[in-house]
Amino acid sequence: MMVPDVRWTMGLSLLVLLGVIGSSSGVTIMSIDFGSEWIKVAVVAPGVPMEIVLNKESKRKTPGALSFRNGERTFGEDALTTGIRFPANNYFYLLDLLGKKIDNPIVELYKKRFPYYNIEADPERGTVVFRHNDDTLYTVEELIAQMLAYAKDMAMAHTEQRIKDCVITVPPFFNQVERRAMLTAAELAGLKVLSLMSTNAAVALNYGMFRRKEINATAHNILFYDMGASSTIATIVSYQTVKTKDRGYTETNPQVTVLGLGYDRTLGGMEMQMRLRDYLAKKFNEIKKTPNNVLESPRALAKLMKEAGRLKKVLSANSEHLSQIEGLLDEEDFRLHVNREEFEGLCTELFERVQAPIDAALISAAMDISAIDQFIIVGGATRIPKIQSILQGVWGRELGKNINADEAAAMGAVYRAADLGQGFKVKKFHVKEAVVFPIEVDFERHVENDDGSTSTKVVKRSLFAFGNNYPQKKVMTFNKHTADFSFYVNYGDLSQLSKEELRNANAENISHVLVSGVTSAFQKHQQEGSEPKGIKAHFNMDDSGVLALSMMEAVFEKSVLVEEDKPKEEESTLSKLGSTISKLFAEQEREGGEKEESEDAEGKENKTEDNTEKEQDGDNQAKKENKEDKKDDQKTDKKEKEEDEKKSGTDKKKEGEKELKPKQITVKEELNMTITHLDVPDMTEEQMAASKKKLEDINAAERARHEREAARNNLESYILDAQDKLYQDDYEQASTDDQRVAIREMCSTLDEWIYDEGADMEASVYKEKFKELSKLFEPIKQRVYEHLNRPEAVQALTDMMNKSSEFVQRARVAPPELQFFTDVEIDTMDKLIVDTQKWLEDKEEQQQAQALSDDPKLKLNDIGEKLGALDREIKYLVNKAKITKAKKDKEAAEAKAKAKAEKEAKETGKKKNNTDNSKSSKNKSGGETKPDTEQKDTNEKIVTEEEPKVQENADSPYVFEEESEENNSEEDRRKEDIDVENEEDDDKSSHVEL
Repeated sequence: MMVPDVRWTMGLSLLVLLGVIGSSSGVTIMSIDFGSEWIKVAVVAPGVPMEIVLNKESKRKTPGALSFRNGERTFGEDALTTGIRFPANNYFYLLDLLGKKIDNPIVELYKKRFPYYNIEADPERGTVVFRHNDDTLYTVEELIAQMLAYAKDMAMAHTEQRIKDCVITVPPFFNQVERRAMLTAAELAGLKVLSLMSTNAAVALNYGMFRRKEINATAHNILFYDMGASSTIATIVSYQTVKTKDRGYTETNPQVTVLGLGYDRTLGGMEMQMRLRDYLAKKFNEIKKTPNNVLESPRALAKLMKEAGRLKKVLSANSEHLSQIEGLLDEEDFRLHVNREEFEGLCTELFERVQAPIDAALISAAMDISAIDQFIIVGGATRIPKIQSILQGVWGRELGKNINADEAAAMGAVYRAADLGQGFKVKKFHVKEAVVFPIEVDFERHVENDDGSTSTKVVKRSLFAFGNNYPQKKVMTFNKHTADFSFYVNYGDLSQLSKEELRNANAENISHVLVSGVTSAFQKHQQEGSEPKGIKAHFNMDDSGVLALSMMEAVFEKSVLVEEDKPKEEESTLSKLGSTISKLFAEQEREGGEKEESEDAEGKENKTEDNTEKEQDGDNQAKKENKEDKKDDQKTDKKEKEEDEKKSGTDKKKEGEKELKPKQITVKEELNMTITHLDVPDMTEEQMAASKKKLEDINAAERARHEREAARNNLESYILDAQDKLYQDDYEQASTDDQRVAIREMCSTLDEWIYDEGADMEASVYKEKFKELSKLFEPIKQRVYEHLNRPEAVQALTDMMNKSSEFVQRARVAPPELQFFTDVEIDTMDKLIVDTQKWLEDKEEQQQAQALSDDPKLKLNDIGEKLGALDREIKYLVNKAKITKAKKDKEAAEAKAKAKAEKEAKETGKKKNNTDNSKSSKNKSGGETKPDTEQKDTNEKIVTEEEPKVQENADSPYVFEEESEENNSEEDRRKEDIDVENEEDDDKSSHVEL
């Protein structure tokens, strides 16, 4: 059945496409490379390979900036644009402030670089707080949390799936408080951090995961030199394969291990940019275009900062460039030629510090530069020619540049995320990071002096030494404490760090631990006669490099009586020897059977004796011997069984005898512990709740703003659309003068209101105004739509009725074998066609009698319903015809098969009679008769007829489609010719040899 052309129905039908975002079957994980200047996000999702997320500007990295202005929050490039005009409202380079107290040298340097911020100290924690206005304060964790949430939104928009799990990169020199602060920010952002990963380890993993085949058991050492925006890191790593045992199986997988590390926390591209900014400011002040100092203007400083960053990039590729800023200060423009030599002269002191991280990495790894197999540069600042020249001189060979300097860390971290997360299976690649700040435990012990007095001694024990790989768990035992005590977790020997870095790192005491419940535990177990074995502290350095004290427990040993079976009576040596010999002879007697398999208890050996290959003449003799052997075996087995029963009876008597023996068991009792962080206190539950509420209020206000803007834009667009269409001929004919005047007046009123007092209203107000205007304009819009599409709809209904009438006529004159329908069904279809035709004529007459500005009498929805009714009836009849025809064809095929079988049976009977007659004739004549070849061939061949195929030709009364009548006769002749050829082929292939 051919469906008529009803394209107009697309306007009547509504197709709802449901896109399920974040379905339960999909698992998406992301990584966030959170740098000082840029944020890079990578994702891995089902069906989506590891890839970098594009932001709304279709760029692969986003500036780590956040700004607030007039209740509007912006990120990335938009935030930087806002920051040019309102620098104090734009927050960036926040990573350096994470986990720092207000008196830290890094915070002082930040204040010097950006003097327009109002930075205060948190009254409870002593950390950095930005005062945004009189009523609003933002902690560094809150600002970074908003950026992390923005990164999550970018990833969700990119994959169209819900995301929560992630891996975040941090500098390897982040200490405990800085790492905890990043985890706090992630919690505020609603992220589940699978792991914090050092940027150098992420880069090394990214480099190795695409070179698995090149890694073998021989260590391959590579030095990665990463100079970013605010810091420089030199890392020595080793690649080699290692064997690990997982679930009972030994696997060989590649592993990257951090061997050495050197870094400079303040050496990076931002410091070079700052020096270039100050140089431009100095030159502008020297010109004296204005009496004001450019360094005292926050907006001018922001403009200079932006131009210095652009100039730094350009001078990396060009020897000189013209720097120009319009309206730098007091509407005065600024232009200055700057060459590369001038830029390098400004950074001479910085270039002298380039080699120091390399030397520190070699010292910590106890290696020489000659032991390094490759030297690879990473980070945006390594693109500066002078930096590459210095590194080239240190290395003495070609520098490696075969890695994406911007995206390596993000791609390595997302591979790690896929490995740690659920829903993905990746090839194993082990990563062993190294401890940068050693950790030790300090506690006091009372010692007795020679004079009998008691003094207190501070004992220090190393917990995680410098260079130890993590993740790792360690247990420390306190043997001399029998009462409640306390100890400190501190940083260990930091002599490898400079004094400046010691101040920057804030390497103070980490935490104080008070252990309680020791006295009561000892008293309890001493009364039970237990012997104390010390107090164990379980420490864990997890994948994030964060130290945690998971449990404190007291361990005791005590002796208990346990029931044990008495040892069985020992057999004499002669009895054992006799038993062994008897078993040996019994085994030899059982040998010689047909086939015997014996397996030892471990299932390791299989012995098979196969005596089945024998001579044919000796088979009978072998059978007799086997029977005799079986009889002997049965007798021997019976005798041994009786002996075993006697012996087991004796053993059962002995099993009933038990004795009590002392046994040492270990008893553990968990103790209470109270941990107090001494470096920077973590946010309390109340502070966390307040911060979450603050961020949720910001998100709610942002959602309301977006909804308000969308409602306002919709109203504004609808006003313009109505004003424009009212001047079109179709809309003038479909409306009256009064209706057009009323709509134009409302549009004019709303147009003035939306730009005046309605400029900043709630979304509900805009929606209400939209509803009032649409109540007047939508009826006109609907009438125009009806008038434009009615002719095509009427034509479609007419075509359907014509086809349906033709179908009914063919059904009435069909031959008896093709009568598939009852009279009631035919009459029902005919009545539906007649009623539809009458309905259409009446509605067309009513429609022609009224004006175009009146509501139509013949509506598209009504036409669609009539079309649907006809279509349902036709489909019902066509389906019934197909089912009935298939049933009749099946019955005919079964009858023909039955007739064929009867015919074959008759032919077989005739052949049998002829054979019997020929045999009797031969016996009577007593001689041989020559067989009649022609008769034999006739009897041995059966002619089968091919079942005729049902052809649906053009004359079938149920072909509901347009046909080309002029070609029917030619098509029939072609079909007849094809049928004749098929019948001839069938006749040739129907003679089957029996």
